[in-house]
Amino acid sequence: MELRSVDELMDLLHACGSEHALRTAALLRRSRPADKELQVAGLLLGLGPAAEAFRGLLGDRVHRLLRRHGPTTDDDLLRLAGEDGLTARFDAGVLEDWRAVLELVAAHNSRLESVD
Repeated sequence: MELRSVDELMDLLHACGSEHALRTAALLRRSRPADKELQVAGLLLGLGPAAEAFRGLLGDRVHRLLRRHGPTTDDDLLRLAGEDGLTARFDAGVLEDWRAVLELVAAHNSRLESVD
């Protein structure tokens, strides 16, 4: 199964409904505000085994991060945020807050593919 749109991805995320994913992404947003791909990987961390389904939509870097094949620093940040997200207690917002970030990463990936 390959996801072709942010709407499809949002439907999948709503079905999974993970507060842990929201907290992980929010923690990454705080520590690396400019790194949208890392934040998206945090949001999708629990869906890592399905990483191939996101590759076409979100790009190679998000795919590598979810498969834990990225640079060591990014892998460590993602792992630590995932661990902290299990115990952190704060209002991480709602899933809809992440739609714009997902659209931004998908649009960036789409532009990169059109250059190839």
